[in-house]
Amino acid sequence: MAAIFLVGARAAGKTTVGLELARLLDCAFVDTDRHLRERLGRSVAEVVSAEGWSGFRAHESAVLREVAALHAQGGAVIATGGGMVLDPENRRFMRAQGTVFYLAAPAEALARRLARDPLAEQRPSLTGLGIAEEMQLVLDERRPLYEDAAHHILDATAEPAIVCVEALRLLGRN
Repeated sequence: MAAIFLVGARAAGKTTVGLELARLLDCAFVDTDRHLRERLGRSVAEVVSAEGWSGFRAHESAVLREVAALHAQGGAVIATGGGMVLDPENRRFMRAQGTVFYLAAPAEALARRLARDPLAEQRPSLTGLGIAEEMQLVLDERRPLYEDAAHHILDATAEPAIVCVEALRLLGRN
């Protein structure tokens, strides 16, 4: 099985959907942000504080390739960080290595999820704006990049089980 990459904004449900999809496919699940934290022994916020966003993005790209190589034989569902698509090489790499699903949701839905998310503090602000304004701005910038990376677009406002059923259908595994 080739890798399955999940891309999308923060709070789109990449980890939630990814865990369930991996269970259904009986394969490994990897969250690149979690893998990065474990590898570096620092949170995303700590890496950004110490090395800036460019330093974090370099680590993020390295982790993407590392986890893809680790699971090249058995396949995996890989949930990527929201900014993984900013590097055109990452978009090309994911498309070439497997199937890429963009978990799409409107900015308002993402902002509501982030407002309820106790882990939001671990994710530094990208703009210094409020959650709703930041999500709209970031989504406006990144939506074309998510779409460019993706083989398929899934409605991330649906229940995770429904998103998984649609992903399985698109993978020909229904």
